[in-house]
Amino acid sequence: MARCYVCEKGTVFGNNVSHSVRRTPRTWKPNIRKIKAIVDGTPKSIYVCTRCLRSNKVTRAM
Repeated sequence: MARCYVCEKGTVFGNNVSHSVRRTPRTWKPNIRKIKAIVDGTPKSIYVCTRCLRSNKVTRAM
């Protein structure tokens, strides 16, 4: 679910590393927002990351 419609940015996996260098799995999720945007000339509800919203890669529908 955490995937950007425009740039396809998604969840990234890695490790928490403690001071004693013990590793446990963790995830990083992108900052996703649900917006109404113009897609192929029609308004559509899509999930977009805030980086794409900020850089005007999406035309918002009012």
